[in-house]
Amino acid sequence: MKLLGIFIVITITATIAAVLPMAAQRITINGGLPGAHGTIPPDKLQRINSGEAFKIARVKYSGGGDWYNDPEEEPNLLQYVRDHTNIKVDPVYEWVDLASDKLFSYPFLFLSGHGNIALTENEVTRLRAYLENGGFLYVDDDYGLDKYIRREMKKVFPNQDFTELPFSHGIYHCFYDFPNGCPKIMEHDGKPAQGFGLFANGRMCVYYTYQTDPSDGWNDADVHEISEDKRQEAFRFGTNIVVWALTN
Repeated sequence: MKLLGIFIVITITATIAAVLPMAAQRITINGGLPGAHGTIPPDKLQRINSGEAFKIARVKYSGGGDWYNDPEEEPNLLQYVRDHTNIKVDPVYEWVDLASDKLFSYPFLFLSGHGNIALTENEVTRLRAYLENGGFLYVDDDYGLDKYIRREMKKVFPNQDFTELPFSHGIYHCFYDFPNGCPKIMEHDGKPAQGFGLFANGRMCVYYTYQTDPSDGWNDADVHEISEDKRQEAFRFGTNIVVWALTN
C-alpha cells in the first residue's frame, strides 16, 4: 500500500509539471477596450501567446447531478471573451474527469448542476493537487447544488469553509466593474446573489456563485427566459472570472 501511495504522488507531481506552465502562459488582454475597467500591467502582458489557446473544461462528477447540462454555455462565453478581449481562446465544449491526467492540462475548470455531487478519495486528492499548484475552479450553483458542493469541497480543503468575498474583491473589478459584487441573473429563491472563495497559498483557487446562476446567461438566447441585458451582464461577469483566473 505504501508503494501505491508513492506512485500516486509521483504521478500527480509529474503531471502537474506538464500543466501548470499554463498558469505562467496565462493571457493577453486589451485593457483599453470600451467598457473595460482598467489595464493589465506590462509584466502580465508578457506572459502571453506562448501556448495553446485557452479552453474551459467542464468537470464530470458522480452522484446523480447533471454535470453535463447546457453544453452551449462555455463556447458562448469563450466567444464573448474572444470578441471583447485579445485573449487567445478556443470556443469549444470539453469535459474532464477528475481521475484523468488530462485534468492537469486545463488552467480553468467549470462545475455546475442541479443536484448531488460525490467525489472519490482519489478525485479529492487530485483536485486538491490541481488547485494548490495553480489551477482554478469556478462553481456555479444551477439550483440545488449548494449543500452538496459545500460538503465535497470540505473534503478537498478540510480546514476551510467558503468565505464570502467583499464587493471590493478584484474579481469584481479586474476587467468590467461590478460595484455590487456578482450580478443577479436568475431569481432562484429570490435571495441576494453571493460569491464565495476558497484559497490555497494565499490565492483564490475556487470561486463559487450562489443564488444567481451567471452560466445560464451564457446559454443560447432561446434556452432560458433571460433578457438580453441580463445575458450581456452575465457574459461580462464571466469575462471577469476568466480574466481573474488567468492573471492571479
